[in-house]
Amino acid sequence: MLYQVIVVFGKDKEYEFKMSDADLAGRSAEEARRWFDKEFADLECEPSNPVGKVLIIDKILGVARGGGEARFAAGKDWAHDFARQAALALGRDTIRVDAVNFSISY
Repeated sequence: MLYQVIVVFGKDKEYEFKMSDADLAGRSAEEARRWFDKEFADLECEPSNPVGKVLIIDKILGVARGGGEARFAAGKDWAHDFARQAALALGRDTIRVDAVNFSISY
């Protein structure tokens, strides 16, 4: 199976990452959630709902915003880790993370 994660920072600012089953092999959704927990804290992201539980979707969006467009534009390890962890955490083969509009679609 082919996995695709697209991170959007506005018009003509889309960063696409493609992975295969082999790229995700040996990793779990729980490990991905822990990665997002750590990045969310390290980047000092603010919860979108200050009185409620922070969902994995909120963490993915917060980490995308907090990590910033430059990290995705560079396409280095952190950006690839983000994409891999998002695919694992959400269990979807196609994910569109819109950091500007704070939304995720499949």
